[in-house]
Amino acid sequence: MQKTTPKAPDEAAGSTPRFQSVRATRAFEEIAAQIRAELVEGRLTVGSRLPAERALAEQFGVSRNTLREALRSLEHAGLLRLQKGASGGAFIRQGSGDTIINGMMDLYHVGSITPDQLTEARIWIESIIVREACKRASDEDLDALQQNIDEATLAASQGDFSRRAEVHLDFHRLLARMTGNAIMVIMMDGLLNVLAQFIQSIGEYENAFVLPSRKRFMKHMHARDAEAAVAEMEANLKRLQKGYLSMADAQEAAAPKRRATTSTKD
Repeated sequence: MQKTTPKAPDEAAGSTPRFQSVRATRAFEEIAAQIRAELVEGRLTVGSRLPAERALAEQFGVSRNTLREALRSLEHAGLLRLQKGASGGAFIRQGSGDTIINGMMDLYHVGSITPDQLTEARIWIESIIVREACKRASDEDLDALQQNIDEATLAASQGDFSRRAEVHLDFHRLLARMTGNAIMVIMMDGLLNVLAQFIQSIGEYENAFVLPSRKRFMKHMHARDAEAAVAEMEANLKRLQKGYLSMADAQEAAAPKRRATTSTKD
């Protein structure tokens, strides 16, 4: 009786990616679209390795340079991990929010996201997060929030502005994780990364009101009073927003004067 060799998982019926020759002007975009389609159909999953570069280029009917352009675009999009060496290749990677976060940062740097929009969106999203975190937070979660407050208190007493700002932003990251929703975590990470850049650009600011607000906020969280917790957070963030934008406006108004002074000296 002839012995049958079991097929590897990637060779099983219906699991092999099916690629077609491409002829589009921007062929690398069609290649990327086909690979995304294979993910949708389930023939490619996290950890899957694409065929070797030469074989893949032949399947698509393109040059290896065009193929590499497509693979790099998917790597930048966070869908592929390109690994060099004998055991290397192109692998479907575990998804992350890095692309969204980096995209938000880029939009801020080119001026498509303004400080007004940034701080306003933060208040809106934070209200949703606080409401859900209040419902879902465990005792361990609340302990983590209190530990964060203690760290911020220490940084403030030491006059360490950078550390204080970092810990304050981490407080909001903790709240986002308490929702148990990956989208909210990604959105908050993106907003806070951009906000950190904005805060760094305006320099040190006085926010002695934040820690007292945190204490009131924690009372509402322990009482599971979501509406009161949201109201406290909104009041705190709106006061911060006013201070941030006031400092930014002052810097912008002073900029022409500094340029004029520099020009006169030259």
